[in-house]
Amino acid sequence: MKKSIMPIIATVLFSSCGIYTKYQPETSVADDLYGDKQHLSQAEGVQMASEAEDTNSLGYMDWHELFTDPKLQALIEQALQNNTDYLTAQLRVEEAEASLLAAKLAYLPSFAFTPSGTVSSFDGNKATQTYSIPITASWELDAFGKIRNAKMQSKAVLAQNKDYQQAVRTQLISGVANIYYTLLMLDEQLTISQQTADAWKETVASTRALMEAGMANEAAVSQMEAAYYNVQTSVLSLKEQINQTENSLALLLAETPRKYERGTLATQKFPSSFSVGVPVEMLSCRPDVRMAERALERAFYTTNAARSAFYPSITLSGSAGWTNSAGMIVNPGKFLASAVASLTQPLFAQGKLTAQLKIAKAQQEEASLSFQQTLLKAGSEVNDALMAYQTSRDKKVMIEKQVESLQTALNSTELLMEHGTTTYLDVLTARQSLLSAQLSQTANRVAEIQSIITLYNALGGGRM
Repeated sequence: MKKSIMPIIATVLFSSCGIYTKYQPETSVADDLYGDKQHLSQAEGVQMASEAEDTNSLGYMDWHELFTDPKLQALIEQALQNNTDYLTAQLRVEEAEASLLAAKLAYLPSFAFTPSGTVSSFDGNKATQTYSIPITASWELDAFGKIRNAKMQSKAVLAQNKDYQQAVRTQLISGVANIYYTLLMLDEQLTISQQTADAWKETVASTRALMEAGMANEAAVSQMEAAYYNVQTSVLSLKEQINQTENSLALLLAETPRKYERGTLATQKFPSSFSVGVPVEMLSCRPDVRMAERALERAFYTTNAARSAFYPSITLSGSAGWTNSAGMIVNPGKFLASAVASLTQPLFAQGKLTAQLKIAKAQQEEASLSFQQTLLKAGSEVNDALMAYQTSRDKKVMIEKQVESLQTALNSTELLMEHGTTTYLDVLTARQSLLSAQLSQTANRVAEIQSIITLYNALGGGRM
């Protein structure tokens, strides 16, 4: 009867002290984590998915589906193979896997082979030789969850490092994509500036011809030439920016600077519509959110381990082997075996155990607050990205109309100048306004693309 009752009493006692409790993952998130749904859903092509549709979210999309430019895909593949930060993250995962394996093996007994021998002589008598060839074993029983909590901590650390690897991977893919599209923007702006410079050159020649015909003065020619040189300066600045941007890309690819083949901004295509999922998806998609929860899980088991430190540790040990000690001076020796069970119960540790438990509880609370803050940050980033996407889409229509109007104004102004009904200043202003609008149009297109990339990041950055 006693044999059947004691395990039940021990189980109730151990479970009540909290050292065997299991961490429960967070599964609830505020519905308005992204902000006002009605306001955000106004963005063209953006869907606020229901719970059943959240697997269609942009956060689940593979990067190959989002970035379809073959040249960009090749660069991303190269970065995933060579980038030092990503390779370091992979090594951290391997380290955590080794730590988890060590924690699992702690359940097994340890064995050691410890042979020893002595030679002794007393008062000139014949030397006595003794030896011992034992194998020792030691096994700590996990009666109070010490080993189990250590294993669960190691599992949380491994998961956290895998999430970190995913975070580095997502940032790397997004970084390469952002730099690539920046290069496309600079290429197009360079083309526009060079075309404008050529047009200015022709305008300078036309104005000089008008001056020779008495229809313009030296001031007009000088102003046109100054504008031409200003555009040429912009061309040189753009070339410098392209070189610097290519160098930044080389760093991500872990190689020396070089020129990179790339497409054009006009040929880039992205999904016409996509879903941002539901807020609870943040728990399974965003690696930084998962990392924050893994830190909370790790702190939970650290607290459990601090509680288990108040309970005794039970160790079984023994040895078996051959020896000729204890007066036996003949060979071969005799077989010797021993077994020992020990229990160590902390009685007085100068308050260290209590202090360690308080520290663990405080750290668990800190991890909980950090997790909540990470969730709020994630929701804010989604809101910012959606607003940036919506703004760039709205600006796109306006800038297109602005460019069309300025192109018409320039053509009309040039005709009027040729017929002497307007001045060179009107032509100068019209052409400069058109150039500025064209450059803004290109920059806004890239801003739209980058907002999609930012949203892709904010929603988790695709599948591993």
